[in-house]
Amino acid sequence: MERVGIVDLGSGTARLVVYAYEPGSHYRLVDEMREPVRLGQGLAASGRLAPEAVVRALSFLSAVQDYARATGLEQLDIFATSAVRSAANARELLEPARRMGLEVRVLEGEEEARYGVLAVTAGFDFEDAWVMDLGGGSAQLSLMRERGFAHGNAHPLGAVRLAERFFKHDPPKPREVQALVAEVENRLSGVIRGLREQPLPLVAMGGTVRNLARAVQRARRYPLERLHGYALSTRDLDKLSQRLLTRRASERKRIPGISPDRADVIAAGALVYRTLMRTGGLSEIWISGLGVREGAFFRHFLPPPHRPACVRELHLANLAARFPQSRAHIQSVRDLAARLFTALARHFGMKPGDARLLDAAARLHDIGLVVDFYDHHKHGAYLVLQHTLAGWSHREQALLALLVRYHRKGRPRPGALESLLEPGDAELLLRLAAILRLAEHLERARSGRVKSLDVTIRDGEVILEVSGPENPWVEVWEAQKDAALFEKAFGSRLLVRGR
Repeated sequence: MERVGIVDLGSGTARLVVYAYEPGSHYRLVDEMREPVRLGQGLAASGRLAPEAVVRALSFLSAVQDYARATGLEQLDIFATSAVRSAANARELLEPARRMGLEVRVLEGEEEARYGVLAVTAGFDFEDAWVMDLGGGSAQLSLMRERGFAHGNAHPLGAVRLAERFFKHDPPKPREVQALVAEVENRLSGVIRGLREQPLPLVAMGGTVRNLARAVQRARRYPLERLHGYALSTRDLDKLSQRLLTRRASERKRIPGISPDRADVIAAGALVYRTLMRTGGLSEIWISGLGVREGAFFRHFLPPPHRPACVRELHLANLAARFPQSRAHIQSVRDLAARLFTALARHFGMKPGDARLLDAAARLHDIGLVVDFYDHHKHGAYLVLQHTLAGWSHREQALLALLVRYHRKGRPRPGALESLLEPGDAELLLRLAAILRLAEHLERARSGRVKSLDVTIRDGEVILEVSGPENPWVEVWEAQKDAALFEKAFGSRLLVRGR
C-alpha cells in the first residue's frame, strides 16, 4: 500500500495525519501527531505571526520531518491556512521551512473551502449542502451543488481571532458577546440570506464544532462514540453556549468533551455557530469527522473529480478490507441472505432499505474472527461500532452492529443502543437477524454446498427446500435450529428440508 502524510498548519492546531491506501480502492488512517501551535496568536491585532508561534510551528515541522525519516514516509503534503495566508511576515515561517527541505503550500480561501467540500462528498450522501469549516483564524463557507464545489470563500471569523478581538474579560461581558454576534451577522449576511433562500443541510467541520458536539453528547449520555454524522440541534447548542459563556476558561476545561487547549476560545466559536443557526433558520447542523486534511488526502487517493462514486460503499469496503474474511464464504452468505429476503419481503412488508442493511451485515458478520473465533460475533459488533461508516446514519450503524452481534446466537435486543433506533426497529432487527442467521447456517460447512433454495409460504408456515450437488445435511441440520427465532420474528413456523 502507498502512504502519504498530510500536514495541516492551522491557525490554532497543527496536525500530521498518515494514511495507507490502495489508490481508488480503500484506505485507513495509520498515525497522527497534533500540536496546539497557535499560529493565529495575536494576529488580529498585529497582522503578524508572533515569534513564539513561528518557533512552535517550526518545531512541529522538525518533528514531522524526523518522523518521516524514521518511518520511511516519502510523501508529505504540507499546507498552511488562514494565519499564514493573512500574516505580513509569513516568510519568517515559510523560508526556514524551505531551508529544512519542506515546501509549505499556502491555501487561498477558496482552495481551502474546496477541500472542505471534497471532505463532505466523501463523508455524506447529500447531493447539495452548505459546508462550514471554522478554524482558529477563519471560517470557510461554501455551497455544494450536485456533489461539487459551487462557490465559497473564507471569512475572518476564526475562534482564536474573535476571542482575542472581542473578549477582554473572562467570562466575557454581555456587551462583548453582543459585539461579536453583530460582527458575525455583518460578515455573514450574504450567507445567512442564502441559508434562508436555499434551505439545505449545513455540514460543519473542524475542531471547534467537534468539541461542541462531543460536549453535548457527553451531557446527553449519547450511546455511540461517534461524531461524524451526528446532528447537533440548535436547542442543544443554545444550552451549551450559555454554559460556556458564563464560565471562566479554567472552568470550561473541566466540561466533559471540551479540549483543555480550546477552553479559552471555544465560547467564541460556539457563538459563531449559534448566530448562524439562529439567523439562518436552522434546526440542526451535521457534524463531519472529515475536514480539510481529508479533503487534501482524497486528491491523492481518488482520481479527478476526487470524490467516491458511492460514499456508503467506500467506507464499508474500508472496514471489510481492514479485517479480511473468507471471500467465498461471505459471498455465499450474501447470496443466501438476498434470496431469503427477496422471498420473504413482499409477504412480510420489508423494504429495499432493509435489504441494503442486511447485505452490509452479511459482508461484515465475520470480521470479529481477526480477534478470535470464540465470541467473534461480539468482537465484530465492537469493531463495527468503533469505525466511522460515513454515509451510514447512526441508526443504521447501530442496527448493523447488532446484526453482526446476533448473527450466531442469542435473542436480538437493542440494549444500550436502543435510543438510536426508531419505532419498529426492534422488530426489524429480529427479522433481519433471523434471515442472516439462517443464511449463515445454510453455509455451515463454508463450502457453498447449497446451490438451490426454494421458499414456499402458506398457512402460517415457511418451507425452505435446499439442495446441491451433494446432500447438504449439516446445513439443514443447523438451519432447523433457527426455527424458534424465525417464528418469533415472522410469526410463522419454519421447516427446512433437503432434497
